[in-house]
Amino acid sequence: MKTVCWLSGGVSSFIAAYLIKDEVDEVIYIDIEDQHYDTRRFIDDCVKVLGIPLTVLKSEYGSVETVARAFGFVNSPHGAKCSQTLKKRVRQEWERKQTEPLCYVWGYDCGEQHRADRIREAEPDCQHRFPLIEQMFSKEDAHGLLRRLGIARPIMYDLGYQNNNCIGCVKGGMGYWNKIRRDFPVIFRERAKMERDIGASCITDVFLDELDPARGREDEAILDDCGILCELAYREVEGCNE
Repeated sequence: MKTVCWLSGGVSSFIAAYLIKDEVDEVIYIDIEDQHYDTRRFIDDCVKVLGIPLTVLKSEYGSVETVARAFGFVNSPHGAKCSQTLKKRVRQEWERKQTEPLCYVWGYDCGEQHRADRIREAEPDCQHRFPLIEQMFSKEDAHGLLRRLGIARPIMYDLGYQNNNCIGCVKGGMGYWNKIRRDFPVIFRERAKMERDIGASCITDVFLDELDPARGREDEAILDDCGILCELAYREVEGCNE
């Protein structure tokens, strides 16, 4: 059995790998051109702590806009074409080259049991581990443990985003896109032009260039609170007696 952690560029996927790092055989990161430049710094810092070699994969399409223009499709209730092409297809191509059973490590936290259940249902040919759920870790616990490890979290979190996704994630809502408009105006304009060029929008029933700047709700920033579960996990993994 080969145990693999797919690092997404987010805090939770790394902490999931860290909690069971002695059981992980390979760490894989799928590079997407739209992610913040600080993401690769974060991945490199994480790999140093894990002490596990990093495999970097990348789709031939490279970016969100390349996918959207190639397929003339942005988003739907069934998912985004960019996620399917830049992430899922790349993983599936890697899977076909493997010769032994696989166990995947995922970064879903204790509030995301429903997502873990969906993964098990959708991917029955692999085994799956959810260390954050197993140890009842919240997102705040994960961010707190990252700070305890001395790793700076990706800049996108400190800017107030809930995830370190691509800048200009096509799955974002009105509040998200209005925040992108303020923080990354060039990317906002590029996505708005892309929408018009292909005749499809990221948000249902409204194009970005028509979006009211006052619409939507912004998420609260994630606090990095290392509570008792976080501290106990750190001591166990590091073998601390302090």
